[in-house]
Amino acid sequence: MAVIEARGLTYTYPESKKPALVDVDLVVEEGEFVILTGPSGCGKTTLCRCLNGLIPHFYGGELRGELYVAGMNVKEHKTWELAQHVGLVFQNPENQLFSLTVEKDIAFGPENLGLPREEIRNRVDWALDRTGTTPLRYRAPYELSGGQQQRVAIASTLAMKPKVLVLDEPTSFLDPRGAQRIFETVNRLNKELGITIILVEHRLDLASVYADRVIVMNDGRIALDGTPKEVYLSGETEALGVGVVKVVKLYQLLEETGLRLRDVPISPKEASKLLREVLSP
Repeated sequence: MAVIEARGLTYTYPESKKPALVDVDLVVEEGEFVILTGPSGCGKTTLCRCLNGLIPHFYGGELRGELYVAGMNVKEHKTWELAQHVGLVFQNPENQLFSLTVEKDIAFGPENLGLPREEIRNRVDWALDRTGTTPLRYRAPYELSGGQQQRVAIASTLAMKPKVLVLDEPTSFLDPRGAQRIFETVNRLNKELGITIILVEHRLDLASVYADRVIVMNDGRIALDGTPKEVYLSGETEALGVGVVKVVKLYQLLEETGLRLRDVPISPKEASKLLREVLSP
């Protein structure tokens, strides 16, 4: 069942002459893990803002075409309604953490829905547990590391019990180890809870192993859409300024030398296993 469906989606920011999104057609099924990537300014963040109603209700501008998220037309439902179904995690976690303790930040969304106190407490406990942030419960957000802050930001969004979790470059300010932990957390939410993941990301080497699908945008349009292997093997990917995963590049170089692997690896672990199969006596 489709949880996101866009038909001819075109959007132009106020005072802009050129649309940021152009005739976007997109269907995302429940439970999919989708990486959204592409060169800077290609429309990734704009599409994310459409998914939770920030466009058009906050940014204004002209939105044409149709977009349904969790069965709701984003033009007809306010942002607060969509926020109960679509969670958005920003690039910089400091932009969405503002309370004196982690616990209060996570409780903020459910409190604004007017939920009973016991339900709020249960949601906070559950979100802390799912993101591995329980030990941080009474800490001040400004005391945390970047990776800890990002996991708390995810927890605060998770407390709203969304069907779709949209993360806009959540690892931009993190080192590789911190980024890996964020991807592992998001993957657990996808696999264990069935939450649909839309991940805007450039660190494709780390993220791709978890994804069902990769969408490459360019100049406001969807240029490529397929499995990670299909997209990274396409000659168009690098032409669009998107770096191919290094182990896929290795696979291509090995093929040029006549060494053929049984499958296309996406992670170093897969590449190592496939190479052993070929090279072992």
